[in-house]
Amino acid sequence: MQRDPHLDQAARTNELLMARRRAALPSGLGQAHEIFVERAENAEVWDVEGRRYIDFAGGIAVLNTGHRHPALVAAIQAQLDRFTHTCFQVLAYEPYVELAERLNAMAPGAFAKKSFFMTTGAEAVENAIKVARAYTKRQAVIAFGGAFHGRTMMGMALTGKVAPYKIGFGPFPAEIYHAKYPCALHGVSVDDAMASIEAIFKYDVEAARVAAIILEPVQGEGGFYIAPPEFAKRLRALCDQHGIVLIADEVQTGAGRTGTWLACEQWGVAPDVITMAKSMAGGMPLSAIIGKAEIMDAPGPGGLGGTYAGNPLACASALAVLDTFEKEGLLARSRAVGQRLHAGLQAIAAKHPKLIGDVRSSGAMVAIELFKNGDTHQPNPELTAAVVKAAAQRGLILLSCGSYANVIRVLVPLTAPDALLDEGLGIITACFDALA
Repeated sequence: MQRDPHLDQAARTNELLMARRRAALPSGLGQAHEIFVERAENAEVWDVEGRRYIDFAGGIAVLNTGHRHPALVAAIQAQLDRFTHTCFQVLAYEPYVELAERLNAMAPGAFAKKSFFMTTGAEAVENAIKVARAYTKRQAVIAFGGAFHGRTMMGMALTGKVAPYKIGFGPFPAEIYHAKYPCALHGVSVDDAMASIEAIFKYDVEAARVAAIILEPVQGEGGFYIAPPEFAKRLRALCDQHGIVLIADEVQTGAGRTGTWLACEQWGVAPDVITMAKSMAGGMPLSAIIGKAEIMDAPGPGGLGGTYAGNPLACASALAVLDTFEKEGLLARSRAVGQRLHAGLQAIAAKHPKLIGDVRSSGAMVAIELFKNGDTHQPNPELTAAVVKAAAQRGLILLSCGSYANVIRVLVPLTAPDALLDEGLGIITACFDALA
């Protein structure tokens, strides 16, 4: 059925569009807010009814450079005027190679590196596992409880959270094991986390059959829990001891979100392989796998790639992202944004200590965790959902996360001005004051 291009503008309301959405799309495709966007600029969006919102979600960490950054728009437009697609494995193009060269140079580690590109974060994770298995000639992989690594079958197998990601979709790929992720707030020390890996070696699979250990430097969907550098160092030593590939999943943390280009730069040790996606291309679909050259060369010719992988428009946008970070000092801005948000949220927590049990941040990756009666053993998902809903009604887009859905996360564009940050913090304050 063709849609009338002159459909009455009055029919383009959020409610009516949601009705069309429910009729046309499967229910498994979730939506945090029943809002349809008409236009966006930097850290602000306007819906089809003309309402303005401050965007503290950033497309789930995709918009570190903001909506429609002029440099990215110009780069994409310039590439549009040249060509839009060839498939890199058929006819190559320079922006792909240049982007790989620049990312190789930026990644931590005093060793030669190589990179290749895919389209989504889940694809990056899948390919990192492929590379690790090809290099080690082993099959087993260790991930962590609370982790999120994508919605593909391998991504779900690696993800350490059943609801909503795994329900009804199994069986999943075999030889995936989950260890504990360190989190002092919930009583899991670095020693506990390391002991859980040793327990896997003892009870489930010998270390000599483990191809890779994969972790997020800051767990995204898991609740913005930050891996201590000590943990990374001990994982590095363990992997070196047993010939295991250490993979840092930086799909959400990469591209400057944590105050350094990659969060693993703060570890003091380098992973063997790094995955990136989300903000690296400023909203264009692109992901990267960066790693030690000898590891990356393990798959044979034809073993890597994809039809749309490393699309030229996305590569052009990613190069513009790198240039924008340099020209606008966005790494320093990330740290400044994080400090401002952290201080503002701490002030709110001080007013409501029985509701907000923790404020944490790594650069501009910021979160608050909500509990009942100040008891960290009693998560409060109900209040979390109520704050997210109330904020949207007041013109602020927030997201929740966490194993118990009791964490509010902030992923505002790094380009957002201080006045907009303060306006958003004011809305959060008003929501807690009203709901307390």
